[in-house]
Amino acid sequence: MSGRAARVAWMVVLGLVLCGPGLAEAGRSRTQYTGVVNLNEASKEELDRLPGVGLKAAERILERRKKQPFKRIEELVRVKGFGKKKFQKLKPYLTLTGATTLQAEKSSASDAPKKSKH
Repeated sequence: MSGRAARVAWMVVLGLVLCGPGLAEAGRSRTQYTGVVNLNEASKEELDRLPGVGLKAAERILERRKKQPFKRIEELVRVKGFGKKKFQKLKPYLTLTGATTLQAEKSSASDAPKKSKH
């Protein structure tokens, strides 16, 4: 590799290191969640809307609910696949009263407020 080619390669690497995270985030989209899911009344599809919960996990919640309705949202950790860490992420979206109102809205990283470098 010639000296010039090596310098160009280093400049490319340096550019990726300095700009890489910003460029990578520009193409990402974030999902904003608003509302709640009633653990005792939500359908499988409504439970599936929860962040990080798929159809299989939603089915396990329904099976648990058939045996005994939830008395506290913390009982979700008794369902296979839901540990304390996952529960903490879901906690703001869980309820035992009222209607299920959870909505997922995708927004691009460019829509998000920019972080200050100060």
